This record gives sequence, structure tokens and C-alpha cells, in this order.
Amino acid sequence: MKQFTLMMRKRAQRPIVFLSDFFQLDAMLDTGAVLPVWVEDEEGLQDMGAVLVAENQPFGGFGGTTMGTLYKIPFFRCGDLIYPEFPIIAARIDLPCQMLLSATMFNGLIYEVDDCHHRFNVDIPDCESHVRKLIIEDRNGNLHVLCV
Repeated sequence: MKQFTLMMRKRAQRPIVFLSDFFQLDAMLDTGAVLPVWVEDEEGLQDMGAVLVAENQPFGGFGGTTMGTLYKIPFFRCGDLIYPEFPIIAARIDLPCQMLLSATMFNGLIYEVDDCHHRFNVDIPDCESHVRKLIIEDRNGNLHVLCV
């Protein structure tokens, strides 16, 4: 089993991790989220090399259904996890971070939010890879996520 830890912001009331290895981003862990979401201006995504996939995509969350723009980041890193061709929805939302990390990103892994010590601990079982493929599919107008 492989393990890694990301530090969480100490003064944040929500679980916000600092992605020091990836554009110095702050990302909030959302264990109820299905889709990763970029919550700031889309120019930030484009600066990371993100490519527009589709506009006006409905997705669930934030108390109902909202609209967003689907992008793909050529390479996304979260600690020791690597996501090639990482799909992410852009939807401007007022949060104290740049993005939301969805529970689906950690499918098959063991993760712990250690709020006492301000750490996000992730265990990668031997049967799982640190290179992960996140796939967003459109099924009858609804976006679904697979992590393989």
C-alpha cells in the first residue's frame, strides 16, 4: 500500500487542501460531489492548458441542477495521484478555493480528513493505480463519472 498526505489550510472551516505540486491551488474536498468543479474564472483553467469540451452542460449539485462548461486538463496532479486528460466542470461559485475535489476522484482508495492535525491522508491499495482515469459520460442528458 502506498500513502501520501496533503496539508489542509489551518484556518479554514472547510477541508481545503493545498496542491503545492499543481499550480499552487487550494482545493476543497467535497465527499458528496460526483464531478470535480472549477469555481473561479475559466481563464485560470485555460492558463493550465485546459481545453474546452462542451458548453452549457447541466450537472447536479449545490442544491439542485446548475449549468457549467466541461473542460479537460491535459495533466492533473493531486498529491501522488495523476489524472491524465482530467475532465472538470467550470461553474463560477463563491468558495474560498479554486476547485472542488469530488469523491469519485478517490474511488477505490482509503482517505481520511484529519481535521485535528490539518491533514488529508490517502492510502492507495496495491490493487489500485496512482495513475487514474476519470471519465465523464453523458447518459440521457445527465453527466456521470467513472474512475478507472
